[in-house]
Amino acid sequence: MIDLYTWATPNGWKVSCTLEEMGLPYEVHPIDITTRVQKESDYLKINPNGRIPAIVDHSNGDFSIFESGAIMMYLAEKTGRLIPDDTRGRSEVLQWVMFQVGGLGPMQGQANVFYRYFDEKIPAAIERYQNETRRLYGILDRRLRDHEYLVGEFSIADIAHWAWARIHGWAGVEIEEFPNLERWIDQLTERPGCSRGIAVPHPTNYSGRDDEAELVKELQKMVTR
Repeated sequence: MIDLYTWATPNGWKVSCTLEEMGLPYEVHPIDITTRVQKESDYLKINPNGRIPAIVDHSNGDFSIFESGAIMMYLAEKTGRLIPDDTRGRSEVLQWVMFQVGGLGPMQGQANVFYRYFDEKIPAAIERYQNETRRLYGILDRRLRDHEYLVGEFSIADIAHWAWARIHGWAGVEIEEFPNLERWIDQLTERPGCSRGIAVPHPTNYSGRDDEAELVKELQKMVTR
């Protein structure tokens, strides 16, 4: 059994979607990041960085893994699923996972923060991170022009990017200029494992939540702490 410590964020969804796509049994432990429970000592024993997600694999000696990309790679290695068997194919998947971890995640994350969370609007910062997010979307769009998925068959590389790209509007970035990216987002949205994964630990609708205003207020507090 795997314990999943997570919250409703793109990095959290990367792992819950991976678990769902692999059909692995797991137990969800919601970590409400608006309360800063992730900074408490018990959780820091699991994830010393004090963020989500993290897992504990009880079938492997209660092994704790943190960082979403590392968790996805561990699960792929553990199961032999969502990653190619050959060295070249595996390298390609890992390259794209790293591209998301070092590129799209941080840049779109900053776009989210400056566009939506900060009380003070800083146009230069908003423009910088939105433009960088668009640039990265352009790279994905060109890749997907000649590929159904990022690398061969559906893989953890697709999940890693989709968890972020599907909420592009939350960062104020539209994607009409990226038709291949749009097609791919819609395609992954239809996958049962992905659709279940984004409902963990609870369903959300970032474009129209009834409690969206309160959520934004709480997240504004977080980024200024």
